[in-house]
Amino acid sequence: MRAIGYQESRSAEDPLALVDIALPDPSPGPGDLLVRVEAIAVNPVDTKVRRRDAPADGSWTVLGWDAAGTVEAVGAAVTGFAPGDRVWYAGALNRPGCNSELQLVDARLVARRPANLAVEAAAALPLTAITAWELLFDRLRLSQGPEAHRGEVLLVVGGSGGVGSILVQLALQLTGQIVVATASRPESRAWLQELGVQHVIDHHQPFAPQLQALGINAVQRAVSLTHTDQHFNQLVEVLAPQGALALIDDPDPAAINVLALKRKSLSLHWELMFTRSLFQTDDMAAQGQLLARVAELVEAGRLRSTLQQVLGVINAANLRLAHQRIESQATIGKLVLAGWP
Repeated sequence: MRAIGYQESRSAEDPLALVDIALPDPSPGPGDLLVRVEAIAVNPVDTKVRRRDAPADGSWTVLGWDAAGTVEAVGAAVTGFAPGDRVWYAGALNRPGCNSELQLVDARLVARRPANLAVEAAAALPLTAITAWELLFDRLRLSQGPEAHRGEVLLVVGGSGGVGSILVQLALQLTGQIVVATASRPESRAWLQELGVQHVIDHHQPFAPQLQALGINAVQRAVSLTHTDQHFNQLVEVLAPQGALALIDDPDPAAINVLALKRKSLSLHWELMFTRSLFQTDDMAAQGQLLARVAELVEAGRLRSTLQQVLGVINAANLRLAHQRIESQATIGKLVLAGWP
């Protein structure tokens, strides 16, 4: 099968950073689906792993944790899926990724993709939808319903990126919270407003006065998706007593004084969507289930894809370009590659 891989950690501008290769076709284990990959999206985790981890034995590492495709074969123990099913998933960090024509994925992590989305638009959602859902409903333990948390405020730092773009939609559609998101450029502000966010503030300016101008003196919850080390003190300042802070990035530990949370009895929550698959938790199937729920919401017109641009077919040159764009930290929504040359 065709795939894109690397053997050494290199700059995304280096032609050897990601290379077109051929690998043997994989065979499904008892609990696996073998999926023919039709479209992939690129996330910051792809670039982090490429820069950080390289195989020591000269083998190939294949990245990629956002895919839409069609089931080619099912493992002996799999129920609920059959060849020909059109699916989406994010997969697992400790298995070969979706930058390949065929991929093995644990069936518990997979759901049928929305029938009303093109494959490119579907590929943009799985990893970020899982991350956003787990942030809101597993880490922050929010209730769902039009009156849930009515009048309370959720602050989303970095709202126009991949995770933020679906998280603000989930929060607006499934809870009664007031959502305030941050953005610094006109195009990212416009994107958030297009997604339904009424209140957008600039994360390059002090948070408190901007919130006060909106009539908000404190927020009950904050989700920090980027540059948490730069915003940590401000987040502590604007969080209400007994509030909650959730984050997904990798801030400098020296910049995060967790003792600052004590005076207000603030709670701190980390989210990594790969935890369930890394530790083979008893609730691994929750990821497939939540993707099925997201598909229902998309089909009902309550959620939209966060696809921003299709960069072309799935090959090394286009994938290197996507990595460069992600590393610029200026992307809005999601970047997708679709089809094989």
